[in-house]
Amino acid sequence: MSEMTLVEAINLALARAMEDDPDVVVLGEDVGLNGGVFRATVGLQKRFGPERVLDTPLAELLISGLCVGMAAQGLKPVGEIQFMGFLYPCIDQLVNHASRIRNRTQGRLTCPMVLRTPHGAGIRAPEHHSESTEAMLAHIPGLRVVIPSSPERAYGLLLAAIRDPDPVVFLEPTRIYRAAKGEVEDNGEALPLDVAFVLREGRDVTLISWGAMLKETMAAADALAVEGIAAEVIDLATLKPYDEVTVLGSVAKTGRCVIVHEATRTGGFGAEIAALIAERGLTSLLAPVARVTGYDTIIPMARLEQKFMPSVGRIVAASRQACQFS
Repeated sequence: MSEMTLVEAINLALARAMEDDPDVVVLGEDVGLNGGVFRATVGLQKRFGPERVLDTPLAELLISGLCVGMAAQGLKPVGEIQFMGFLYPCIDQLVNHASRIRNRTQGRLTCPMVLRTPHGAGIRAPEHHSESTEAMLAHIPGLRVVIPSSPERAYGLLLAAIRDPDPVVFLEPTRIYRAAKGEVEDNGEALPLDVAFVLREGRDVTLISWGAMLKETMAAADALAVEGIAAEVIDLATLKPYDEVTVLGSVAKTGRCVIVHEATRTGGFGAEIAALIAERGLTSLLAPVARVTGYDTIIPMARLEQKFMPSVGRIVAASRQACQFS
């Protein structure tokens, strides 16, 4: 076991998956010779050869289409899209083919592909490099959407995604690629998909988040503890399908819920969680469900980027307000 960053854990999981299964292939723009734009695939082509780590043209539709075709014929492709803002050409393949193959063939074929892409703002990149449109992907039936928040979970969840017989979009939080560090053991053990992780136990308010925003959410929980407010922190990890049991169980215990996500507010995935709590957990609530989110605007340029993303102060304020109800 050794300490590593989240992007190093991604690289380690890819290497482990390729070592364990010769059907796993990696493809994308600059993933081979250059090791990827964020160096997530560095060293893989030298280790496994250009026939298993393929540099592709600058064509996202091609990458996703190749993944679908490879997966339908028994391979386990892991495609990389350099930034989430470049994912949109892939929607055709994800909606019309990858997510439908099992249904269309009545189970004769599956689509064990993973499409990886950096996710979110915070690195002072242009607007198209800073998207958080996970709710759009979560709306696609037959598609899993997974977002790790730590090196340990990145390693285990990526292995699980690669081994899953159905398509997975794996969103990697760019802002904590190198900021998040943790102890990771290269033991080949996958973490369960569709399961939320309770990162902190609490009795007063439930804080639900995913990806990079867990950093601010955990910091908010620390600040609330100083004030005597015990926050329970849940990392949703898998957005589709998500762990409804853990969410409802936590809200039943605390009676209050604050949902935190970087994506814009309207139609964000937090609204889905709030609707679930209203439908199945309303009698547990002591306060209205609150959302702390990005704003309904295009991601601003670098000097205003931090203003767009939810801050520790905003999360603390929403939690304080929820705790005023009893």
